[in-house]
Amino acid sequence: MRAVDKAYQTVKQGILAGRFPPGSRITEHEIAAAAGVSRTPVREALRRLQAEGLVDFTPNFGAVITAWSDSDVDEVFQLRALLESHGARRAAALAKPEQLAELRRLAEEQFRESTERRAGYLDRIAELNSRFHHALQNMASSPRLARALAALIEAPLMMRTFHKYSPDDLQRSAMHHLEICSALEARDGDWAASVMASHVHAARGALGRE
Repeated sequence: MRAVDKAYQTVKQGILAGRFPPGSRITEHEIAAAAGVSRTPVREALRRLQAEGLVDFTPNFGAVITAWSDSDVDEVFQLRALLESHGARRAAALAKPEQLAELRRLAEEQFRESTERRAGYLDRIAELNSRFHHALQNMASSPRLARALAALIEAPLMMRTFHKYSPDDLQRSAMHHLEICSALEARDGDWAASVMASHVHAARGALGRE
């Protein structure tokens, strides 16, 4: 792994794990020490994180982990609903049989995890969810869409989305994924887009408001 990628992943995983909370300052020296790299790749990693909306720069203070207001979160989910619905509609027409089979496998595994809720299930669900949404993006065959969605999909993860879900929320999310699979297998773009929009809006509702 390149030094810049190592520094990037160190900060990003620290944010997701809650080690770097919103509004906290993070220094180049701190990142370099944690990642085991020099400060030069750290600067590039911070610029990348800033472009993704995960880090802000404050004059005379340095890098600060981005804090999200309710308005910010609302906008992220509104944009996701629009863009991911578009992607689902495209995927209904373009997905290959083997891609649909893999998507169905991910959805069924997530449903099992949401039902059985064995130790560590939230982390496994988060991973399965991420793989599901990225697989769906690949089916849509739109590099522009993938670039637009990259930071938006990661933003809710930064807030540890699934750790705020109730058991009912987890099952509803998994069932949405299963229904999206059914819509794609039926090649029904309107159905797929509609369920995806509901799925994203339900995720926002599950987070609640501070």
